[in-house]
Amino acid sequence: MMNSCRESDRLIVPKKSSNKPDKVGAERMEGRSLPEENKKQQNIRRTQGRESMLSKLQLIHQKAKADKTIKFTALMHHIYNIDMLRWSYLEIKRKAAPGVDNETWSSYGKDLETKLQDLSDRLKRGAYRAKPVRRVYIPKTDGKLRPLGVTALEDKIVQRATVAVLNTIYEVDFKEFSYGFRPKHSQHQALDSLYIGLTTKKVNYVFDADIRDFFNKINREWLVKMIEHRIADKRVVHLIQKWLNAGILEEGKIIYNEQGTPQGGSGSPLFANVFLHYVYDLWIQQWGKLKARGEMIVVRFADDTVVGFQYESDAKQFQKELKDRLLKFGLELHPDKTRLIEFGRFAEENRNKRGEGKPETFTFLGFTHICGKTKKGRFAIFRRTIKKRMHAKVKEIKDELKRRMHDSIRDVGLWLKAVVTGHYRYYGVPGNKQALDDFRYLISQRWMQSLKRRGQKGRIKWDKMTKLIDRWLPLPQICHKYPNERIGVII
Repeated sequence: MMNSCRESDRLIVPKKSSNKPDKVGAERMEGRSLPEENKKQQNIRRTQGRESMLSKLQLIHQKAKADKTIKFTALMHHIYNIDMLRWSYLEIKRKAAPGVDNETWSSYGKDLETKLQDLSDRLKRGAYRAKPVRRVYIPKTDGKLRPLGVTALEDKIVQRATVAVLNTIYEVDFKEFSYGFRPKHSQHQALDSLYIGLTTKKVNYVFDADIRDFFNKINREWLVKMIEHRIADKRVVHLIQKWLNAGILEEGKIIYNEQGTPQGGSGSPLFANVFLHYVYDLWIQQWGKLKARGEMIVVRFADDTVVGFQYESDAKQFQKELKDRLLKFGLELHPDKTRLIEFGRFAEENRNKRGEGKPETFTFLGFTHICGKTKKGRFAIFRRTIKKRMHAKVKEIKDELKRRMHDSIRDVGLWLKAVVTGHYRYYGVPGNKQALDDFRYLISQRWMQSLKRRGQKGRIKWDKMTKLIDRWLPLPQICHKYPNERIGVII
């Protein structure tokens, strides 16, 4: 992330580092499939249409890249293009919950081409109407509930098409330290960038910040103004406003809010990034160049950001000015999730001199970051699974095991294998093996307890349990390399 290119610049930012879904089945008539030759012709037309669509998007991207001040006045025809809508439909998760329309991916796929043509026509003549978002709640690790919006299927299709078009423009504008919900950007790239910055740059203080209730506090009036900086096609802007103002269905009532963008739809992450691009990213870039006395590093994932500073005075001034900056746009820092700590290569030594003990830790994207040393005595950052996250996941698995108590051992074993493997794929970073071992052990215990409850004798021999664990629960794996291969730039 963060190798110096010019002595005069201080703000350090990271550098960039689908599966194709199965095609929809051919139309059927009178109970018979289309002839083989017709199938091939149809697939060829779809492939050619998709290639044509991608080439047009590439032209938009090149135009946006060539002139970062240009405003795009004709984009809507790319959105209601049949090939684009079909591609958007195929990208939707097959088993996603239905919205207020009760339409599933499978049910919409019946007579798909006719439905897509109708949707295209409605978009073309302005007759398309966004449906309210159905609100559901999912548990968070702190015991609270996170509101999510379940979007109607046609709205998902149109949103995904719109995001695909707008991404070709905004990917040119977005800063490299922004990683959340972007094509070819991931959580582990953000984690690696942060690791490189902390271990190679002059970082002595870390500001870990989170915006309170961000998605529900986005000012829509400001958001539309920001979008209009690049998008001058009034039909596209009006389309976005339809989604923002569609309302939320909760407990049988439609609630209309004046601010916020519901989480859950394809458009919401992009709108959030656009908002923070103008509110935070451009501002912090200028702040680092004009006001910081020492080096800075910055990594942002959605509304969660970590900024490293060489000097404490810079950190404190930044914290104060960021608070004022966010307030201007109706946002505020979360008091419980925002901290300024002494952290870095010399933190332990400096704190020992003052008799203050070990450096504090901070969390980011599921990992606790800890100042430490290698066996050779070199400074290192240790990343450990957040304990609260791990125990919350274990509890979730325990509850699911209760529901699956009378399923076959094979079915439960296959499910647990998938869960444990997914956990390793995310948390399997170098230095975190002990936490992976602990997770596997805890899952083994919960499974054994579940098997005891369903047995009449109330016990299971350990040698039998060991065989089940060895068969179904994979050993911990480190799935990610050390992040020291990443390259960084200064702007």
